[in-house]
Formats: sequence, structure tokens, C-alpha cells
Amino acid sequence: MTLYTPEYKPNGNEVASIQTSKGTIRVRLAGKDAPIHVGNFVELAQKGFYDNLKFHRYVPGFVIQGGCPNTRNLSSSEVIAALNNPFSGLGTGGPGYSIKEEFSTNPNNSHVDGALAMARSQMPDSAGSQFYFCLGPQHFLDPNYTVFGLTIEGLDVIKALRVGDVIEHVSIENVNE
Repeated sequence: MTLYTPEYKPNGNEVASIQTSKGTIRVRLAGKDAPIHVGNFVELAQKGFYDNLKFHRYVPGFVIQGGCPNTRNLSSSEVIAALNNPFSGLGTGGPGYSIKEEFSTNPNNSHVDGALAMARSQMPDSAGSQFYFCLGPQHFLDPNYTVFGLTIEGLDVIKALRVGDVIEHVSIENVNE
């Protein structure tokens, strides 16, 4: 798969406002530390890519994951029903491209409670659109997954999210004009 380089160049001040069916989460994006991941996330958010996607993976005390486009046309109850079906395709979708890993170059790549990071397959350069929030510190992930933001508001919302909850809209504040 071709590696995509976002056109958007982060200024380091971007904040993502992620409206979910459980409330709003605000995340300070790490544009200086993970510019490819932040640029990609900003572009996808501005295109409405994340609108109406569902969270499809929840592991208590570990992560809540969303951003798979295969959840777009499913209801929340259909996502929940597909949870243990290995043929559902949930968790396998992306934007049609991958981005280069930045966990090896990000000086602040720390999976702390509320960290926003990009999910990927076994290949280091396979991230695209799926992201997760850490539910508590997960530092064993630091050498293998790129952290590109930290929650500044709505940690309680993250802790309340479950499979089937909806990502209603993602907007980005402080973007370059």
C-alpha cells in the first residue's frame, strides 16, 4: 500500500473536538512530535471521514478504539452484535492508504491515561484512520504505536465509551488557514 503524506502541515496548536454520543472529548494534538499523524487526522476530520463512525473495540483498563469506516453504515446495535464475529470486517477498514510510523521519532511518545494514538496492523507503516484512547497508562505500547495527542477535556467521556457508541463529528480548532 502506498504511504500517504498529508498536505496539511501542523502548527502545533491544533485541538481536536470529538463529539460522541456520550459527550465531547477535547484533545491537544501533537503536531510538532507526530506531524504526519496529526496532518492525516486533521485532513480526515475536515473531510467528515469520522462522522457517524462507531467505536468498535473496548478492552476495559486498556483502550477504546474507533475510526473504522466499516462501521459507518451499521447501527450501534449491529456493531455490538458483530463484536465477536471474526468475519464482520470491523477493525479492518481505513482511508485507502497508510501513513509512516512516527513512534520511532516522536520524543514524547508516551501512552499515558487519555493519550490518543493510531492503531495499525503488524506492519509499522500501516496506520490510516483508526485511533484509540488509552484507558490508563499503557507504556508497553510506546515502542510500537504512535501517540499523536493528549486529552485535555472529557476523560470522563472516554471512560464511559463502549462498543457501538457514535463518533458524531470531529472538528479541529486552531488550524492553519
